[in-house]
Amino acid sequence: MCTLEKRGDIFYLTLTGSDEHRLSPTLIASLLAALEEAASQSTRGSVLVTTSAGKFFSNGFDLAWAQSAGSPAGAQQRLHQMVDAFQPVVAALISLPMPTIAAVQGHAAAAGLLLALSHDYVLMRRDRGVLYMSEVDIGLTLPEYFGAVVRAKVSSAAARRDVLLRGRKVRGEEAVAMGIVEGAHDDEDGVAGAGGRLAEELAGRRWDGEVYAEIRKGLYPELCGVLGLATKVIATPRL
Repeated sequence: MCTLEKRGDIFYLTLTGSDEHRLSPTLIASLLAALEEAASQSTRGSVLVTTSAGKFFSNGFDLAWAQSAGSPAGAQQRLHQMVDAFQPVVAALISLPMPTIAAVQGHAAAAGLLLALSHDYVLMRRDRGVLYMSEVDIGLTLPEYFGAVVRAKVSSAAARRDVLLRGRKVRGEEAVAMGIVEGAHDDEDGVAGAGGRLAEELAGRRWDGEVYAEIRKGLYPELCGVLGLATKVIATPRL
C-alpha cells in the first residue's frame, strides 16, 4: 500500500512496508487515489515527493499474482490488466499540477523504474539499489507507453539502448552520468535530505500548478499523445 502525507506545501507519497512494492492492482489503485487527492489539494507552491520504505522502491508488476491465475492465458490477461491499470498512474504524474520528485531508496525495476521516470526529478542512492528494465531478460515486450516514457525522459540513445536492449543494471553514479537521474547520494538519509531540499526550493517558487502541468505536457508531446493527455492554453500571467 501507500500513504500520502502533507507537510506544509509538500506532499509525501510513500510506498509502505518492507516488501518489494510490487505493482499489484491494489497498489496501483492506491497510487492513483493518492495522486488524485494530491491534485485536488494542490495550491501554489505544492510539490510531490514519492519515496519508499525498505530495500525496494518498486520491483515492477506483481508477476506472482499474474501467474497465480493458473494458466498461461489467465496470467497474460492479468498482466494486461496491470499494464492497463498503471497507465493512468503515469498520466496522473505527467499532468499533476505541481513539481514531482522520486526519491528512490532502493531497487527500481521494470514498471517500478517507469514509476520513478514519470516524475520530473529522480534522486537515488549510490550505495544501494539499481535501475533495471528487466523485460528483455524475462521475455516481455514493452507496452507502448513504457517506450514513450523512456524516450521522453532519457535523452541519450546509447543510454536507452543499454537500459532497454541490454538489460543493464544501472547504479547511482552511472545513472547520473547517463542522464537518467538528477543525483546520487550516500545513503537513505542523503536521498531523503536531497529530496526535501529540492522540494523546499521548488515550493519556494510558488508556481501556478496548472500552468506548470501544461508546460510539462508541452515538453513531451509524443508521450502525451500516447497517454491521451490534451494540452490547453492558460493565459493568467502573474504580475
